[in-house]
Amino acid sequence: MRILVVDDEVVSRKKMMKSVSELGVCEGVQNGSAALSAVRTALEEWKLYDLITLDISMPDISGTEVLTQIRILEAERGLDDEERATILMVTSHSDIETVKACVGKCDGYVIKPFNKEVIMEKLKKTGFLR
Repeated sequence: MRILVVDDEVVSRKKMMKSVSELGVCEGVQNGSAALSAVRTALEEWKLYDLITLDISMPDISGTEVLTQIRILEAERGLDDEERATILMVTSHSDIETVKACVGKCDGYVIKPFNKEVIMEKLKKTGFLR
């Protein structure tokens, strides 16, 4: 299983990587541009990410825009629902508008601060874990 953790905050990125590392091989990137580059490469090499955790607030490209671009890239590659990545949005913003912007494109969201148990429970709710 391949996992991509996207967060501009080093502590949050490392915490998330530690939380999900037992599920598979984890790669961490610090911004939206790096995330899109990693996803493009994965799609080109057909080494798809199974799970992507994506911070909403990033300095270069917002997480919501990165989410939209990832779904476009997956559609252009012809991925079906089973092949496309499970994406969890991660935010310190509990406002409903931020979450609404992701509905229909992401599979769930986590509000910071989080712990491993919260992440695993969210992944069970998405059907990613059984």
